[in-house]
Amino acid sequence: MTQTLSKNAVAPLRGRRGPSALARRDNRAGLMMVGPTTIIIAVIFVIPVLWNLILSFQETSFTTIATDGIFSPFTLDNFTEVLTDGGFWRSLWTTVVYSVFSTGGSIALGLVAALALRRPFGGRGIARSLMLLPYVAPVVAVAFVWQIMLNPQFGIVNTIGQQLLGWDQPIDFLGREPYALVTVIAFEIWRYFPFAFIFITARLVGLSKEVEEAGLMDGVTPTQNFRHIVFPQLLPVISLLAVLRLILTFNKFDDVYLLTGGGAGTEVAAVRVYDTLLGTFDIGAAAANAFILSAIMALALVIYVKFFVSKEQQD
Repeated sequence: MTQTLSKNAVAPLRGRRGPSALARRDNRAGLMMVGPTTIIIAVIFVIPVLWNLILSFQETSFTTIATDGIFSPFTLDNFTEVLTDGGFWRSLWTTVVYSVFSTGGSIALGLVAALALRRPFGGRGIARSLMLLPYVAPVVAVAFVWQIMLNPQFGIVNTIGQQLLGWDQPIDFLGREPYALVTVIAFEIWRYFPFAFIFITARLVGLSKEVEEAGLMDGVTPTQNFRHIVFPQLLPVISLLAVLRLILTFNKFDDVYLLTGGGAGTEVAAVRVYDTLLGTFDIGAAAANAFILSAIMALALVIYVKFFVSKEQQD
């Protein structure tokens, strides 16, 4: 009788060990699955960021980094130099202007294109495909085409302007202020409006046609239909696009550098980091510049998540 009770008492304990062992096995399997991804992220993202942070607190250059490594004396001189330099604040303001107008323009143009191609018609698929051409074309190729088109001596834009529009003299769109900044903003809008076009088109496909048809039957004009029915449903997508494009444009380097090299008032923050690194070979100052820009973007993202994402989730 005692043996039977003891066996019955031990049985539940043995039964509890099974799930625990199974859970440990599942945890090991999960770690094996996420392990490679974690290692890749650490190698590609975390380690370079930490290395950049260390360099930003050191007085180092190309000639000393190989010998000193991470054991150079730490200092705040790099951050003091960057924050007290008027060129840094000018480049930051240029970056803000460039990012805001490029983002707003690309989203607005993408919205117009998506609405124009919303209704079925012959050749709509081809038209939608052509809309993606600026986005998928190599940036080096399209930047070269724009340089040729805007050339003040033989560019087609100045030729048309002088012969048909009555310009007194050619305009140097890429080498004169403020035309250069306006030109790189126009280039950014033209190149990346397909990005907004794709997102907005996908959202338009999912809109309820019954609601719009009911509104039109009640006498709603097309303008009122867009303003009160269609646009409110597109706002979440437009908000997401605005955040993504602001982040990408704020860090943009290749488009501006290929068109103007950062001259004529187009030195955005990323170009300034590049010029600081290769112009003065001051790795510490360039790293401090890059870290400050990253901190600004991180702060902007925190504010966005705090005040906009949380509010949308509460609503």
